[in-house]
Amino acid sequence: EVQLVESGGGLVQAGGSLTLSCAASGFTVKDYALGWFRQAPGKEREAVSCITSDFSPIYMSYAKGRFTISRDNGLNTVRLQMNSLKLEDTAVYYCAVGHGCYSDPRPADFGLWGQGTQVTVSS
Repeated sequence: EVQLVESGGGLVQAGGSLTLSCAASGFTVKDYALGWFRQAPGKEREAVSCITSDFSPIYMSYAKGRFTISRDNGLNTVRLQMNSLKLEDTAVYYCAVGHGCYSDPRPADFGLWGQGTQVTVSS
């Protein structure tokens, strides 16, 4: 079965860190762009970060300097290390697979999605 499974979400205090992982199965991620998106209640899904098949990362402005995306093609995984978390980072985080990150990753460009993992940042 082709699927993506996220893990690593949870409750963390502001200023803390979390690492999200996404494991792919049923296919190999090697030739694909891998993205992380998030969706807060009442808001649209938005891009957080993306990494191309040649390991070039892209970060949205609010993620730069705080988040780090990485991929391991051998393990068929993508990770998102999140530091200095803020209240506004609270959302459901999704990993996704697409053909490219482009300059502004859009959900419509990604065809396979995980089920999401909740990240809650408390004060």
